[in-house]
Amino acid sequence: MLEAKTHLSRLVEAIESGAETEVVIARNGRPVARLTSLRTSQPPRRLGVARGQFSVPDSIDAANLQIAELFEQG
Repeated sequence: MLEAKTHLSRLVEAIESGAETEVVIARNGRPVARLTSLRTSQPPRRLGVARGQFSVPDSIDAANLQIAELFEQG
């Protein structure tokens, strides 16, 4: 815990830069806290980003029954 207090700025910089993804802080050898980034590592998904770029054939579901039967047969 003392080391985390002493080097908190350095630990936060390591998280911000991506050098570390998380830092576990321990007291008397037992983990008590986790320091992680609040930013997500991936940008949020944009729904509909590929709309109109693909065509789905009418027969897309034709094999579903056959596949289900294969799973049920084990």
